[in-house]
Amino acid sequence: MSQSRVAGHEPAADDSATPAGGTAAGGTAGGEGAAVATEGAAGSEGAAAGAEGASVAGTGTAAEAESATAATAAAGDGRDLRDGAPAAADRSRAVAPPGAHPAPGARPAPGPAGRRDARSTAAAGSGWRIRLRRDRTLILMTLPAVLLVLVFNYVPLLGNVVAFQDYDPYLGDNAWQAVAQSPWVGIEHFGRMVEDRLFWQALRNTLAIFLVQLTLFFPVPILLALLINSFVRPRVRAVAQAVLYLPHFFSWVLVVTVFQQMFGGAGMLAQTLREHGHEGIDLMTNPGLFKFLVTFEMVWKDAGWGVIVFLAALSAVSPDLYEAAAMDGAGRWRRMWHVTLPALRPVVALLLVLQVGNALTVGFEQILLQRTAVGSTAAEVLDTYVWNVGIQFGDFSYAAAVGIVKGIFGLCLVLAANKVAHLMGEQGVYKR
Repeated sequence: MSQSRVAGHEPAADDSATPAGGTAAGGTAGGEGAAVATEGAAGSEGAAAGAEGASVAGTGTAAEAESATAATAAAGDGRDLRDGAPAAADRSRAVAPPGAHPAPGARPAPGPAGRRDARSTAAAGSGWRIRLRRDRTLILMTLPAVLLVLVFNYVPLLGNVVAFQDYDPYLGDNAWQAVAQSPWVGIEHFGRMVEDRLFWQALRNTLAIFLVQLTLFFPVPILLALLINSFVRPRVRAVAQAVLYLPHFFSWVLVVTVFQQMFGGAGMLAQTLREHGHEGIDLMTNPGLFKFLVTFEMVWKDAGWGVIVFLAALSAVSPDLYEAAAMDGAGRWRRMWHVTLPALRPVVALLLVLQVGNALTVGFEQILLQRTAVGSTAAEVLDTYVWNVGIQFGDFSYAAAVGIVKGIFGLCLVLAANKVAHLMGEQGVYKR
């Protein structure tokens, strides 16, 4: 026992003087471990200690502190094993010998896979709490918009129940009592809709205006975005974006007034023609040009918003693609066709799906302001028809039935357009 203490401590003092002491101490520790390996049932632990000492001996150029610590640990393990107790450092990592069986009633220690499963389960249980605390600022910022949509878009859907009633608002003291006391008529209003000539006329006008807007309005933001993106100077590009986007903030009352002053009977265009000996024209009261007029107004007002969206998509295109195409000999048009336009495909598909979904919503306020000037035959659309039937004539049940058909038809258009986008390899509004 005294020799083991000397072997465990005296070489450590020598190790602090020279690096060679680390080699001697490691050799002594290896010898002690080999001796311990021959003693009784703890031989495997002693062999492990001897291996550690031998590894220290093989690295004699290691630091003196590591050599002394290894020698001391090896000597201490040898003393503990001689006394019949496992080393303190090895108790936590002792491995049962092959063929050994656990004691009766003992719970086996969890393996690495079990510990990983436990940690993953705990993480999954607390993951949403962590995300909630992390994103609480964003959630608070989004909450007002969510409440706004719920209150003004989803709660009013409950009122569509009057489409299946002969609703009379004067049957009760409030709207809920009137709904409760109004008689049920089933799908009578939907059958009336099929036979209504004015409904079909409004539907035809709505679809015609939508097709004109889809053909003329949708490509304009793409062309303007490509033009602005070709500007070299960032300041010129920023000014162009601001000028194009500014009309988006104008109300339709102001937009219609501006067009009336320019293209009306007493507008700038008519006066200029009269001054040059021609007959003045009034584009604002021409029923044949009404669909193109409202499309031109929409292009002037809302094209800037689409330009901003497409410019954001173009900013994500790597300049390396343009440089590689230029090195391959591609000109400006080929670079635009093979690099720029493919980068815009996802955005074009998304906006096209949304545009198709709004096929039956072509601008209530814009058309209502000009409906009287050209007449209802040319300017009556579904939105103004519902307003005229429900608000002007008080036929709330029939107006609600028309609104339900309009909503279902719009939903079917969104689903169909989104399916087409998926077939083209694009994501659309939602993933497949």
